[in-house]
Amino acid sequence: MSKQAIDSTQAYNYCALPLAAYASRPDLSRGRLYEEPESRHRTAYQRDRDRIIHSSAFRRLKEKTQVFVAHEGDHYRTRLSHTLEVAQITRTLARCLMVNEDLAETIALAHDLGHTPFAHMGEDSLKLCMENLGGFAHNDQSLRILTTLEQKYPEWNGLNLTWETLEGVAKHNGPVLGDGEQPTRENLPIALFELNKKVDMELHNYASVEAQVAAISDDIAYNNHDVEDGLRAGMFTLAHIIEDVDLVADGVRQVKKKYGAELDEKYLVSETIRVMMGDMVDDVLTETKKRLSQVNPQSPIDVANAGMQIVSFSGEMEQRVNQLRKFLFKHMYYHYTVLRIKANVDRIIPEMFTAFHSNYHLLPTHWQARVEMNGGKTDDIARARVVCDYIAGMTDRFAILEHQRLTDASLGLK
Repeated sequence: MSKQAIDSTQAYNYCALPLAAYASRPDLSRGRLYEEPESRHRTAYQRDRDRIIHSSAFRRLKEKTQVFVAHEGDHYRTRLSHTLEVAQITRTLARCLMVNEDLAETIALAHDLGHTPFAHMGEDSLKLCMENLGGFAHNDQSLRILTTLEQKYPEWNGLNLTWETLEGVAKHNGPVLGDGEQPTRENLPIALFELNKKVDMELHNYASVEAQVAAISDDIAYNNHDVEDGLRAGMFTLAHIIEDVDLVADGVRQVKKKYGAELDEKYLVSETIRVMMGDMVDDVLTETKKRLSQVNPQSPIDVANAGMQIVSFSGEMEQRVNQLRKFLFKHMYYHYTVLRIKANVDRIIPEMFTAFHSNYHLLPTHWQARVEMNGGKTDDIARARVVCDYIAGMTDRFAILEHQRLTDASLGLK
């Protein structure tokens, strides 16, 4: 990767606060895939963040499902609001751990760019469509967007982000390959395989502390806001979840102790969510500082070679969070209203995929050009990848309309 020298005045301004020895520093970045001058006013990681925020994929998150489709109400989370909540928690943890807030936030903002319409329901459906045609995973699709699909620059495809940002998106959940395992198209998804051919992504190592912070912030955000959205939607009651989930029960007790037993439920729920999030953040900081003391990393390289995920819940908190996950899985993600949406999704996405894959001339003109440019006229797998990219990038609303255009018996005349 290219590595540009950083202006001497900029080198002293890479962070507003002191950084720990194990933090990532933009003046020591491994660089970008394609050489370009550094920004006059922003560090490399700030520039990455801004490129993500200005991307088309980021804007589309506002119309992509978290759990509820867009038309079900204005107060439920979307992929965009979820992403912003993850970024906020990420910055808090990053600052407390004295690592680079800009890099951590950048990874958080990029982590869900590859999600399909209709949340995990859409992902599961598209996975089945691509099962024998190269596969699909939303995390790898995020990487594909960042390295290939965003087309905003005349000199390259993708956003030309730093190695550290790309590593964080690819490896935030830990090493991708085991010791001695060689990278192949069989054991790696397509975007990561192609990227690793261009530059060594060190797939056997752990990601930066900043990437690990973004990953656990995602867990904290969705587990808590799904409780709030599930209660708002009437999928379960506060009394029900208190009975089954210790984390929520403890939060309610703390709030009632402070405000009294007669507190209006509206405030009781919002305060309980705040307490739960605070307890999770406290636990991550306590456990992570223990692990940092144990590993004693003196550089990002030491973090990569630590042999363990450093940013983590404690064992006790992990059990409590798993209890919450099981409750939400049973009472929210498998609620009949969500399953009804899933039944529609399992029809909409495969029908679109089959139609476009069988006859790519049904695609918009510029997507037809992508099929032909990538050899998809004769290659089923190459054509399937372009169709997959098109469908994965859709918002919920656009997917519904596009399916109607393909299947509406009125031929659009009404």
